[in-house]
Amino acid sequence: MRTDPSTPITRRTCLKRLGFALAANAIPSAFAADAEPKPTSEELATLAGIAQKFLEQYNAPGLSVAIARHGQIVYAEGFGVADKATNDKVTPAHLFRIASVSKPITSVAIYTLIEQGKLKLDDLVFGTSGLLGADYGKVDQPFVEEITLHHLLTHTCGGWGNKANDPMFGHTSMNHHDLIVWTLKNQALENKPGTRYAYSNFGFCVLGRVLEKLTGKPYEKYVQSEILAKCGVQDMQIGGNTATERAKNEVAYYAQNGGDPYRMNVRRMDSHGGRIATPSDLVKFATHVDGFKTVKNILERKTIDTMVAPSTANPRYGSGWFVNEIPNWWHTGSLPGTATIMVRTARGLCWAAFTNTRSEGLNLDSMMWKMATAVPAWKA
Repeated sequence: MRTDPSTPITRRTCLKRLGFALAANAIPSAFAADAEPKPTSEELATLAGIAQKFLEQYNAPGLSVAIARHGQIVYAEGFGVADKATNDKVTPAHLFRIASVSKPITSVAIYTLIEQGKLKLDDLVFGTSGLLGADYGKVDQPFVEEITLHHLLTHTCGGWGNKANDPMFGHTSMNHHDLIVWTLKNQALENKPGTRYAYSNFGFCVLGRVLEKLTGKPYEKYVQSEILAKCGVQDMQIGGNTATERAKNEVAYYAQNGGDPYRMNVRRMDSHGGRIATPSDLVKFATHVDGFKTVKNILERKTIDTMVAPSTANPRYGSGWFVNEIPNWWHTGSLPGTATIMVRTARGLCWAAFTNTRSEGLNLDSMMWKMATAVPAWKA
């Protein structure tokens, strides 16, 4: 915050001048944060060149990017095409499947209930003492009744990993309930919960069902009203499965190296990888849970600190967030036809980038750091 030293102003004077018309939690205009620096024309050209090189290197049809600094979006741009058939250009308003970048959103929803005293990290999930009780039948497999919320959030439940037999990519005709019943009956855990890290889409699917049971609302409706709306996000939603089910302003997806973007049950991935959004949507979300004071966070700082604390099984992953010692927090996403990333840096930057293809070696992280450092005023 800056003020002109030749015209000092107090909070009392400011409020009097405003006639006490502002709400108690609003920031008077004299105290509003300074506008964050946006790229110069030369820097805009550099950013566009970085994007174009990315599109060419990875044969990517389209790319969309958004960057915020200290809670303010300073750059949002689209590159390439959203749909090869129509040659529509990508704009910042285009929606993309965000894949596993959905996981931090589910984590924040769980921690919201923890903050409200409705859940605890050590709550059991399955069995007679579990949050889900017998909703998915009798549990006969070893270790399952030892799984806690924290195990699911940190991918340490003991199995159901992101391998060839990942439950979330099989039995595509099953709904959530039937898939969970089948998995509990037929796919045993490999390790005792808490001892090993194994990235689990299925674990976050179960977290979605916990949210539904505790709130009495469908996952999407609860997250929209209690999480996303509080971050100023309105357009994010659960995606469709087929090309004909694309939402308004949603891009088309193009597979490379195998896989069909339109032969997956994306709706069933809701709480682990089923959302569609713009990069600006994700940046708005990230700035409301980044732990900084520039934008009011929707979680208390102590809750956020717990959320991003790594487990003993993996020092690089907290609850739904990859983390490092800097500390930067992030998550990536990948599906046939989709690659995504969302990052919160220790220096007050948040960004997101999406592309509508997936190819070998595709590296959104490297590209975004090049963009962030191309504008020295951002101090990336």
